[in-house]
Amino acid sequence: MNPHALKGSALLAAAMLLACAPAFANVEPQVKAPTIAKELQQAKTYTITSPPTAPLEMPKPALPDLSGYTAQAVAKKIVRSKAGKVSVRRMMQENALKDFIGGDNKMAEWVVRQHGIPQAIFIDDGYMNLKELLNKVPKQYLSETSPGVFLARLPIVVGEKGILEIDNQTQELRLSQEAGSFLVNDGQLFVRDTKITGWREKSNGPATFRSPKEFRPFLLAWGGTQTYIVNSKMASFGYANSKSYGVSISQYTPNMAKVLKRPEPTGWIVDSEFSDMWYGFYCYETTGFVIKGSTYKDNIVYGIDPHDRSHGLIIADNTVYGTKKKHGIIISREVNDSFIFNNRSYDNKLSGLVIDRNSVNNLIADNEIYRNHTDGITLYESGDNLLWGNKVISNRRHGIRIRNSVNIRLYENLAMANGLTGVYGHIKDLTDTDRDIELDPFDTKVSLIVVGGELAANGSGPLSIDSPLSIELYRVSMLAPTKSSGISFSGVLGERQEEILDLLVRQKKAVLIDPVERQTQLQD
Repeated sequence: MNPHALKGSALLAAAMLLACAPAFANVEPQVKAPTIAKELQQAKTYTITSPPTAPLEMPKPALPDLSGYTAQAVAKKIVRSKAGKVSVRRMMQENALKDFIGGDNKMAEWVVRQHGIPQAIFIDDGYMNLKELLNKVPKQYLSETSPGVFLARLPIVVGEKGILEIDNQTQELRLSQEAGSFLVNDGQLFVRDTKITGWREKSNGPATFRSPKEFRPFLLAWGGTQTYIVNSKMASFGYANSKSYGVSISQYTPNMAKVLKRPEPTGWIVDSEFSDMWYGFYCYETTGFVIKGSTYKDNIVYGIDPHDRSHGLIIADNTVYGTKKKHGIIISREVNDSFIFNNRSYDNKLSGLVIDRNSVNNLIADNEIYRNHTDGITLYESGDNLLWGNKVISNRRHGIRIRNSVNIRLYENLAMANGLTGVYGHIKDLTDTDRDIELDPFDTKVSLIVVGGELAANGSGPLSIDSPLSIELYRVSMLAPTKSSGISFSGVLGERQEEILDLLVRQKKAVLIDPVERQTQLQD
């Protein structure tokens, strides 16, 4: 069986095989799922009732139409009517480079690499193809090392009114690590049917990851830009330095954004591949960006990582696996109103998919999340999200984990053969951690609505919730428990298990578990 190729029914069949096996080969030693703290158990008394089912019914939510995000649509966006101006000039005083050149320490990086006052190649006021660019600058800065293979030994900057196209006339663009080359888009960048690689001249090969602080080439697009990457491969980008992570789409820093007044950046990544990147994708204050049909494999920290106040994103039909340090896909810090669907995320060091730090009003649907080394899907301090029809299978810890998040709706999800609990909800006080509470506030509250789907063959039981504000259950199937004692709940649910199962399973009614103190507050 080749797990990398598992999809649909084949994925489910494989999970059932795992569920029936005497032990999980890929699961850490069994640990009892955390239960509610004693003081919380004593503090709250819960009632079990059966509410009307009509309010719980919901049609499958509509997903965005992806048919328009194609290579043909990108090609139509390119305006070639005006030839761009090319110059090689000093990096200082350029808005697009201030993040990298400001201060003596940052300047020294490029002085050492360029052996002189730092310079860059600029494309301004019109269109330029990379093949044409070769004839516009000295060969020591950009050369053709073999037919269709180009080596850049300076940063390349697309100016605010510039347009750069790197297409199939370029078999591969190599950005020199030793010479400090990188790409900055401050206008429009089109990468189509080609390959761009961070390049180590000394070994005449890719600048493969060696340490977090070691410079590696990168691509950054600033506020007001459009970036389109289609049918292309990018590899060996990025390191642990701000805006230099790999492929980054970012609004300008707050002080510069006030002056420049550039709109939020946007663009598409379609049918492309990213590997050996510090971050496969990162964005900051970005709007409407689309990542479709692409592969993120063997990246270092994250595969796909939209961040601060990005919104209206579409992340769909992607495959993310082999992330070495953290998560496959994560959205963090007020990444709102976005769609994450039909992705496959597996074999990542931590979770397959994370919704983090007050990211709200997102739809997470029809994803296949399996064989990750901690949880399948994790929600941290992010309320008002809908998870629909996800298959969360054979992850080493919990299938779906929800912390300090309210109004989480779980509809028609399958959580099967996970090492601990199928669905685990809990609270945690984060005030004694390194968290910036002012920047990332939280409430120690959790509430869930779980409708439909299956919670089957999970190592520590189907469902556990720690001191809930409320929980509603309806039409949830709980099959093939791994414990010989049968289905068992822990925490609050364990205390009232017989009542819950009688309503849910025998009578096929909805179940509402509600604290008495909350009912009193509502009446007041």
